[in-house]
Amino acid sequence: MAIAAWRLSLSTLILLPFFLWSGGPSKLLEMGRRELLVLATVGLVLAVHFATWITSLSLTSVASSVVFVHVDPVFVALVSNFALGEKVGKRVAIGMGVAFAGAVVIAVGDMGLGGGSLLGDALSLVGALALGTYILAGRRLRQSLDLTTYVTPVYAVSAVALTLGGIAVRVPMLGYDAPVLSMFAAIALVPMIFGHTFYNWALRWISAPVVSVSLLGEPVGASVLALLVLGEAPGLLTIIGGAVTLAGILLCAYRPEGR
Repeated sequence: MAIAAWRLSLSTLILLPFFLWSGGPSKLLEMGRRELLVLATVGLVLAVHFATWITSLSLTSVASSVVFVHVDPVFVALVSNFALGEKVGKRVAIGMGVAFAGAVVIAVGDMGLGGGSLLGDALSLVGALALGTYILAGRRLRQSLDLTTYVTPVYAVSAVALTLGGIAVRVPMLGYDAPVLSMFAAIALVPMIFGHTFYNWALRWISAPVVSVSLLGEPVGASVLALLVLGEAPGLLTIIGGAVTLAGILLCAYRPEGR
């Protein structure tokens, strides 16, 4: 919770000058109460994503966590079917089945690591649901809002929610030394500003499913980094299940040009 809160708080501070320079406050004042409520809700959804996913990293392997958190394209397809009336086709249905089979393989492998690993997997899935909702909402809101007017209040609401949540569960929010604070700053600058914020920029022109698919490189990259930096080698079942799950997600979300 502390990592998530610091990540969003520092990201908000980095974006604040650009938000003020672009006239963000006046733009928010011109928005209706309903639009402001939607922005705040998206911020809360983002808080749920980071609170559950980052917590999962202390319970399960990096490989399992990042595979599960990126099943969001499957949730996007389901939401499109039930909420937007876009029928799930045969290819998408097959992809869902393949992704589920891969997830089962990973879960079977994690069962041997104890209940904590399965809890971590479950938290990653909650994070995936929140991520899918966040991307879908961003796709709609970015059609009418410029980048800083959208992301700054969303990140700010998320930061406040995560800080209050951390205090509620008695997580120390202050008192970290310089090396830890520098890592918080690196997380805010690299994956948040140059990661999430760039994805939000792209959502104005690129569909949510395509953006979701573009995130599929993260499980591979994160697993390689976990091996090199943490010495954390994924098990055979995690590798097999992860590959199957990613293939299923790709089937769900890939849309050939013109379709």
